[in-house]
Amino acid sequence: MSRYAPHIPATGKRILIPQMLNSTTIMTWANALTAIRLLCIAPMTLAISNGAWLIAATLFTIGVITDFFDGPLARRLGQSSSFGGFIDHGTDALLVTCACTALACTGYINSVLPVLIPLAFLQYSLDSQVFRGRALQPNPLGRWNGIAYYVLPGVVIGAHVPGIGDLLLPVASLFAWALAGSTVLSMAMRARGYFEPDH
Repeated sequence: MSRYAPHIPATGKRILIPQMLNSTTIMTWANALTAIRLLCIAPMTLAISNGAWLIAATLFTIGVITDFFDGPLARRLGQSSSFGGFIDHGTDALLVTCACTALACTGYINSVLPVLIPLAFLQYSLDSQVFRGRALQPNPLGRWNGIAYYVLPGVVIGAHVPGIGDLLLPVASLFAWALAGSTVLSMAMRARGYFEPDH
């Protein structure tokens, strides 16, 4: 879950992210949850690649749970920051990119989507001017795509857990193509803003 909050010092001027890296913005409980999600990525990717679906499901579930709680926890404890929002979303992008790459390499989904996800995140970060300390600014379609990026690997992984079956696998393949299309559309919508007078 996102935790947007631009870092604005007493002068009212925004500062660059490298200047914002201190114990207040880094050593937080919310960032600890994000770090747990980050540590799950490599073993989850290997588990998917090797068909260890129960392990993959466990690690993916941990990722989803930490993503659900890190944003609300940051807001509740007053620890929201642009840096926290950036690493939260960056970790999300890395997790779903790695999961989708593993699924593409094993033939469950197309190979286009794993390329589009990091490109969309890069455009998202640059357009939001996050490296100037500003908060990430999603567009409506991009927000829904972000959720769908989690749903897709969840469907494929869940379909392999004993007792659930594989009825969802054909749907997952079609869903991946639809999601690739919506990602391109979201990027086009954001790019269109570059040509608007008030951008």
